[in-house]
Amino acid sequence: TSDLPSAATHSMLDDLQALVAGAMLVSLGITLMGAAGLVTGGVAGLCLLLHYASGIGFGQIFFVLSLPFYFFALRRLGPVFTFKTLGAVLLFSLCAEHLPRFLQLGDVHPLYAALMGGILVGVGLLMLFRHRASLGGFNILCVYLQERFGWRAGLVQLGLDGLILLAAFAVVPFKAWLLSLLATAILNLTLAINHRPGRYSAH
Repeated sequence: TSDLPSAATHSMLDDLQALVAGAMLVSLGITLMGAAGLVTGGVAGLCLLLHYASGIGFGQIFFVLSLPFYFFALRRLGPVFTFKTLGAVLLFSLCAEHLPRFLQLGDVHPLYAALMGGILVGVGLLMLFRHRASLGGFNILCVYLQERFGWRAGLVQLGLDGLILLAAFAVVPFKAWLLSLLATAILNLTLAINHRPGRYSAH
């Protein structure tokens, strides 16, 4: 017999607190990185680049760019995962959009922003993943590949994020780019170490 415990069942309250807390943690991490002029990978990284270039609110861009991934999630991961992900994206978009009204960041050291931003985003995503949710975009693909093939979500996302950072190299100062790379590595290693097949089972 297996020594692994049977999968725990999350209550609706469990899921709700995880979605809210995860969205708030990720929005704070992204805000820290944005205040220091850093970028991250995935759809969030694309949104930061577009935000810098256009001035359109990060939350608005993030919500729109995440929409195409929901069809894939609905077909491959089911309606419950898709519904939770949609809720998490809505919460995150609202938090990211309105956080500057409640938190005005002044001089943020780029190294601190990279370290703490990466940790906050990684822990926030970990909470969402463990409650069968995500923040859309590449997160959906990474969750699917881990559940379908056992590929670690953090390592898959690290590879995808690397492609986004390559694109950012042309528009972000070299020092900021290196620190963005550090933040992305911390973020995804947090996921790879703590969210592995068989380490945590719940639904």
